[in-house]
Amino acid sequence: MVTRKRGAILWCPMFKVNVLAWALVAISVTMVSAQDGSKPAARADENSRIAHTQLLEKARRGGIDVYFEGDSITRRWGTSDPGYREFLDHWTRSFFGWNAANFGWGGDTVQNILWRLTEGELDGVHPKVIVLMAGTNNVGGALREGVDAAVVENVTSGMTAVLEVMRRKAPDATVILMGITPRTDSRGGASVMPTIDAMNERYAQFAGGSRIRYVNINAQLARADGAPRKGVTVDGLHLSLVGYQVWADALAPIFIELLGPPAAIDHAPPSTGDPSASPAPTGDPQAR
Repeated sequence: MVTRKRGAILWCPMFKVNVLAWALVAISVTMVSAQDGSKPAARADENSRIAHTQLLEKARRGGIDVYFEGDSITRRWGTSDPGYREFLDHWTRSFFGWNAANFGWGGDTVQNILWRLTEGELDGVHPKVIVLMAGTNNVGGALREGVDAAVVENVTSGMTAVLEVMRRKAPDATVILMGITPRTDSRGGASVMPTIDAMNERYAQFAGGSRIRYVNINAQLARADGAPRKGVTVDGLHLSLVGYQVWADALAPIFIELLGPPAAIDHAPPSTGDPSASPAPTGDPQAR
């Protein structure tokens, strides 16, 4: 190995090659991370498997014009769980007559949702409208400094795959892609919001033509630092009735445009719930 002295610095050709090699490895790791985001990921717990079976049955029952998909923020709005009865009542008041059905499941990442879609939860449904909100569980509540680029790339890759599956299985549906709503980090701060804002910027780029619309309600939900305003969530993540009303107000004019006014009767299947639900919501706010 030959070294050359340049001023006070020893320069090694092999070192230069190694630096280049590590740079290529870093690029490769970034590319793999983005690719991994497009792969479906099944939930391993039995409760999620049971819920998947219930949602498959709901899909088979038909009568669905509006298909809501997402994680627990979506799920709680239209669940039959006794602990969230006031949310179900609000759901009914907001969407009765539009044949809306809720396919959200608590704790899901974008890749978990992708798995459920590829495993039949949208098969044969043929909705006219799909409302999709996902990604907050990919971010989590861990403290961050600035934008977590790896998470942004992973979620963008996953969302691309989700939208492709939706387009393939429901080609006539208009997808309303929601921006990820504000949340706090594990210390009640807003350190996760730069990452969420970056993800939402990517989501906005999916919109185009008449088949994918991007809707962001964070201006009504967030305070100046990006974290949720007081009263719009119940725990710094999940929406309260106030927060759900903001969401409903954003959706209603779009539904009227696409579907007309709500009918006097509703044909959507009954709401489903958490198979292990207790009478009152408890535990980790991300889990259910």
